[in-house]
Amino acid sequence: MIQSIDRAARILDLLQGARKLGISELAAALDLPPSTVHGLVKSLQVHGLVAQEPTGNRYVLGPALLKLSSVYLDTLDVRSRAIRWMHELSRSSGAATRLGVNLRGDVLLIHHDRRPDGSEQMPETGLALPAHASALGKILLAYDEDMRDDVLGRHLADLTGDTNTDPGALADELREVRRNAHAVENEEALLGESSMAVPVTDEGGRVIAALSIVLPSEQFPPPRTVEGQLRDAARNISRDLGARSWPPR
Repeated sequence: MIQSIDRAARILDLLQGARKLGISELAAALDLPPSTVHGLVKSLQVHGLVAQEPTGNRYVLGPALLKLSSVYLDTLDVRSRAIRWMHELSRSSGAATRLGVNLRGDVLLIHHDRRPDGSEQMPETGLALPAHASALGKILLAYDEDMRDDVLGRHLADLTGDTNTDPGALADELREVRRNAHAVENEEALLGESSMAVPVTDEGGRVIAALSIVLPSEQFPPPRTVEGQLRDAARNISRDLGARSWPPR
C-alpha cells in the first residue's frame, strides 16, 4: 500500500458525513504530525477533493467528489438496470425504494426512488446505512460471509433502542434471512421508519445488491401484495442482469 495515498484516503474518510475538522484534529485522529497532515490536505484541496471553510480553518469534503461519485454511479450496471423497476415499484406500492451495495461493511445507497405521494423527501442516493440496523444490510450480510464476519466482529451501535446489537442473535436472524430471501427492520435505524428488503443477483447467481421498500412505521408491515411487488421487482432486475433463477439458492 502506498503510504501517502492511504493517508489521503483516511482524511477523506474522517471528513465524510458533513464533518468539519481542523488540521490538529485530523493529525490527532491519524496519529501524524500536523505538518504532514497539512501537506496532504493542501494537495487534496488543489484537486478539489477537500475544501476549506470560507470563514475558518476547518476542512470539509470538496466538490470534485460529487463529480467522481456521479461517474461511479453511472458505471454501475445494477443501478442502470434497476431504475425503471424501482420507479414502477414505488408507483405501485406507494413506498419509497432503495438499492444498496456493500461499502466496507456499511450499505451504500446507489439509487433512491421517492414515495409518489408528493411529500417533501430528502434525496438519499450516496448515503450510507449501518448494515446491522437496515433491511438492506441484513440481506447483504446474510449472503456475504466476509462482510458478516467483519460486521459481527465490530461494536454494533444501538441507534434507537430497538436495534439488534447482540452478534449471536443477529447471526440467528441472518440465517432466517438467507433461508427466506427476505429481511425486515422495524425502527432499528430511525424512529418512525421501517423497511423490507430482498436480494438482487447477477448472472452467476451472486447477491450483488439489495432492494428495499421503506414505509412509515404505522404502515408496517405492508400488505402481502406489496411484498409480492418487491420480490417481482428484484426478480426482474436480476433477470435483466442475466440471472437464470431467483431467489438465490
